[in-house]
Formats: sequence, structure tokens, C-alpha cells
Amino acid sequence: MATDKGFFNYWVVENSGKGFITHTDSRKFWISSYPGNVWVCDDIPESRDWGARNSAASKTKSQAQALVTAEVEAAQASWDSETDEYKDRHPRPTEITLP
Repeated sequence: MATDKGFFNYWVVENSGKGFITHTDSRKFWISSYPGNVWVCDDIPESRDWGARNSAASKTKSQAQALVTAEVEAAQASWDSETDEYKDRHPRPTEITLP
């Protein structure tokens, strides 16, 4: 485990569908998804078990943030190239700061 994680675990893993996050998982620890297949959850044994069960790659907060930022910047660039009509109907993606 990386030393700069603080109170969270940062993972990169694609959602595999049913059973990826079980009802039991969601009752035992907080978990949230972010762009770039980044997942953040409480740093407790149950969340580490979840990461192992899903073959998630552990990342430092700065590594995970870089992945999220790259995805958001790509989405912003795509939005910037759209028509004014599109922009009137869809908000520009905003920056995301991981906890």
C-alpha cells in the first residue's frame, strides 16, 4: 500500500457488472466511482478485500487524480469542439478533486 493514501484506498478497475459491488460491500464501506475507472473507498480491511476480489490496481492519490484529470480534460476538449446548440443543452464537464 502506498504511504500517501490517508484514509482512503484508490483503485483502478473496470466495473464488471453484477457482483462488482455487493450489497454487503456497500453496507460495510463507502465507495465511489470517478472517470477513468477510478474507485475511491474507505481504507479498511473490507475495502482492501473488495479490491483484491476485483483484481483492482492500487494507486496513490496523485496517480488516481492524474487519471481522473486526464479523462475530464479529454471530455472538456470534446465539449469545446461541439456546436453552440449542443453546448446550450449540455453543461461543460467540470474539474474533479478526489477526496
